Amino acid sequence: MADSLPPEALSVFDMLKIGVGPSSSHTLGPWRAVQRWLGELQAAGLAERVDAVQIHLYGSLALTGRGHCTDQAVMLALLGYDPVTIPVDQIPALVADLALRQRVEVGGHAVLFDPATDIVFHPAERLPGHANGMTCVAVVDGVERASTYYSVGGGFVVAQGEVADQRAGVRLPHPAQVPAEMLAHCAAGACRLADVVWRNERSWRTDAEIRAQILAIWDVMKMGVWRGCHTEGILPGGLEVERRAAGIARRLLPEGDELGPDEWIAAIRAQTYRFPEVLQWVSAFALAVNEENANLGRVVTAPTNGAAGVIPAVLLYHVCFSEEPVTEDTIVDFLLVAGEVGTFFKKGATISAAMGGCQAEVGVSSAMAAAALCEAQGGSPAQAFQAAEIAMEHHLGMTCDPIGGLVQIPCIERNTMGAVKAINAAELAGAGAPERARVSLDAVIKTLRQTAEDMSDKYKETSQGGLATNVSVRFTEC
Repeated sequence: MADSLPPEALSVFDMLKIGVGPSSSHTLGPWRAVQRWLGELQAAGLAERVDAVQIHLYGSLALTGRGHCTDQAVMLALLGYDPVTIPVDQIPALVADLALRQRVEVGGHAVLFDPATDIVFHPAERLPGHANGMTCVAVVDGVERASTYYSVGGGFVVAQGEVADQRAGVRLPHPAQVPAEMLAHCAAGACRLADVVWRNERSWRTDAEIRAQILAIWDVMKMGVWRGCHTEGILPGGLEVERRAAGIARRLLPEGDELGPDEWIAAIRAQTYRFPEVLQWVSAFALAVNEENANLGRVVTAPTNGAAGVIPAVLLYHVCFSEEPVTEDTIVDFLLVAGEVGTFFKKGATISAAMGGCQAEVGVSSAMAAAALCEAQGGSPAQAFQAAEIAMEHHLGMTCDPIGGLVQIPCIERNTMGAVKAINAAELAGAGAPERARVSLDAVIKTLRQTAEDMSDKYKETSQGGLATNVSVRFTEC
């Protein structure tokens, strides 16, 4: 260990969160920050004395916040909605109504709030703590009180001056700060990764709760794929991006339009497909989730919204095309392993594109999916971690340069590539001997961190470089 502190106690449910698109760091994070701020005002006995509120956005939140719907997330949080339960089809009407009413309720009374002037973007300024900074200001008895928060990726939020980890409190039976320590636990117990992760998760939840929460996450993933594969049209925001998942799915399974999610998946599994068609299904699965994400649909951060399509696509690949039927137990284990691999990237590097580019989002999600698939296919813990290393190694250096600040181009297609790479990585690792590998997962996580530090800020979710500056587009809000 680099220091004497105990390993961070991160749960797989820290990495896999149910929320609303299009961005975990720019939508879910600011939403949670405003909720936290309102709760702190209430706890301090100040909410009832608030005269006005204003939200200031800095750095990447300001540069791509409109395209990432940060302003809408702020509005919905002030209106009292939660990203897990909000009826997503009502979001446009709720936002439009607030723009007309220009009032929110704080502490049980109405406060004037004009989104056009009270959500302030500061694109030329960056707060010192993180690229995604925001300051919430409340006027209490005529005096301004400001609280600063940082959305550090994957929906995680920390306050100014707060330690950005979770080392205190929970002591896990099998703590692991780095992958090598997790492999040692598996070797000592002669068990799978999923077994060790399950034992750690018991530090927070009962067995029944773990299973129920994992299956709830799977339901959201499954529904996201199904909705995306049955919805056509143009995505909002001004890029005029056409939704493609439904067309691919209908071509591959013409009779699937009348089927519900489970029946539809069963129908896919019942067919025989050539290899190119299997890859087309994988692409359709990933496209579907990220098209839903771009449309403010409900998705699972895995580990982020921008990379939300990779893990569902790879898991559905396993469900639909494995030789033996896949049970709920296998699905639970798959998501436990995927979530655990994500924690190592969170601890050792970053899962924020604003800090590390797209390698930290799609790259990490591909590594998570590769490890989970490898173990699900019978691979050893060492092979599973080797699969994660292979997947991540071939995303190193990937920039985040969203056109128009929207989570659409190149983000949506990148999820299909991340899913295919994960499947390939799992196959390579499963066929190899991990003890002969020259690069470890520990080493590639360290390399991700170093590459993120070296990368120009132009390529870190600012839309100031790459495709974002070479493709002209008429921009409108999402």
